[in-house]
Amino acid sequence: MIRYRPPQKPGSTYVTAQGQITLKAELHQLWKVERPVVTQSVTEAAAQGDRSENAEYIYGKKRLREIDHRVRYLSKRLEAFTVVSQPPSNQSKIFFGAYIKLENNDGVSSEYRIVGPDELDPRKGYISIDGPLARALLGKEIDDEVEIESPAGTSSYVILGIRYDPGT
Repeated sequence: MIRYRPPQKPGSTYVTAQGQITLKAELHQLWKVERPVVTQSVTEAAAQGDRSENAEYIYGKKRLREIDHRVRYLSKRLEAFTVVSQPPSNQSKIFFGAYIKLENNDGVSSEYRIVGPDELDPRKGYISIDGPLARALLGKEIDDEVEIESPAGTSSYVILGIRYDPGT
């Protein structure tokens, strides 16, 4: 069995101004709030003696590794980001940061926002610029029809509206 996995293509480095603020807040929370608490609990657990059977120590160390991994990732990503804080000059077309209202063949409408891969949130309707729906929508205008190929089949959408927030 071969365990080789080809390197993944890195996600795009675009982020909205709101997304940058959210990710900086997460980094601060992890580094300044959570990590000191976990470090203290690991220190206390280590002082209790035998570490090999001490669940608090083992899980505390595991949590520290998770926090450190996420902090390293966020630090590198925040340095590489291209923050998109202004809406495009041509707001009649779909670009990064746009809110798009779509209607499918069944007449069901839904709203999405194109954001960076680090801001992805399906509950809010935030879709990644690297995703198939966003790639199909980029550059389109109102009343354009878009077809998306997915494992479930082909879906057709009509663009009903495009808007941008001032602080995209």
